[in-house]
Amino acid sequence: MGNHHGRYSDHRHHHNPAAFPGPAPLPPHTYKYEPPNQSAPPIQHPHTSNMALLLPYAHVDSTLRALAGQAEGFGRFAVGGLHGPLYHVTTLADDGPGSLRDGCRRKEPLWIVFEVSGTIELRSYLNVSSYKTIDGRGQRIKLTGKGLRLKECEHVIVCNLEFEGGRGHDVDGIQIKPNSKHIWIDRCSLSDYDDGLIDITRESTDITISRCHFSKHDKTILIGADPSNITDRCMRVTIHHCFFDGTRQRHPRVRFAKVHLYNNYTRNWGIYAVCASVESQIYSQCNIYEAGQKKGAFRYLSEKATDKLEECIGSIKSEGDLFVSGTQSGLMPTPNEGAIFHPTEHYPTCTVEPPSDSLKHFLQHCTGWQCIPRPPDLPVVA
Repeated sequence: MGNHHGRYSDHRHHHNPAAFPGPAPLPPHTYKYEPPNQSAPPIQHPHTSNMALLLPYAHVDSTLRALAGQAEGFGRFAVGGLHGPLYHVTTLADDGPGSLRDGCRRKEPLWIVFEVSGTIELRSYLNVSSYKTIDGRGQRIKLTGKGLRLKECEHVIVCNLEFEGGRGHDVDGIQIKPNSKHIWIDRCSLSDYDDGLIDITRESTDITISRCHFSKHDKTILIGADPSNITDRCMRVTIHHCFFDGTRQRHPRVRFAKVHLYNNYTRNWGIYAVCASVESQIYSQCNIYEAGQKKGAFRYLSEKATDKLEECIGSIKSEGDLFVSGTQSGLMPTPNEGAIFHPTEHYPTCTVEPPSDSLKHFLQHCTGWQCIPRPPDLPVVA
């Protein structure tokens, strides 16, 4: 298959170079942000043909780079390696020519694809530089040992990978810190790391996590490092269409940040589902919360920001959420409703829909790594 030392090919989208590094055009199908009882017409999905669902970004697998710039929510401008050539991973080695690490460390924009399937055992964190797409469609790649580190980078897309079995102190599946932005984590399966599955801290912002499957884990997603990091007030994260499958806590836990949660399914947590700590603003919309032995979905923890005199908790707004199997929301009244952001202040469209059995079934079967072919890398016709 040609050069097996990290092959390049230059089948690019022919975008105006002057636009680089701006966002890609809007997708052909967008949906107005509406209350849950006014959902837009449904799209059928091949794996759920008997159900009518509003699937997010259903068109992005038509061509390889149709993924770029098509996230919903705060990470919607992430273009990844849209304007760079393909980089072909041809080995499962931790480093060296043709390895994933070799592609991620390069400074130029790259769209990274895989010509092999299997497990890559990372001996150290894999640092990802700006303008990279790590695209696992068409293969089955599992990362283990350590995880990805997105440090002071921008415009990164990570799609269709598995993360399992990370070992060591402070080892996360995906660590986003510091000062990283325009990040999209899409259709990944994450489980069994010694620390977190995804940590977003230290002023990292404009991030979307979508259609991911989280399992076999304790501290799932942390947003906001600790009460001393008051500059984390800038952080904005969207988490949607994810399946939190028996993970213990932090779905997510939030300090300072604005977080929009919608159309997620969280079940059988061990401590709580969602935690609002110091100054956080959490907008929980049309999610499904299904308790096991622990019935409380929302928790509040009081902490003191270093520039304030008194401790405070965060705020949670619940709109259209479904609490089943005896789940108790645990929702506390918010003294000032205007203090919580509304998603329409930041983005006018997203594929939110009412929680239902069909949505629950979809999230159980169509989140995480997917056995889908790698789309063709076709140029855009002007």
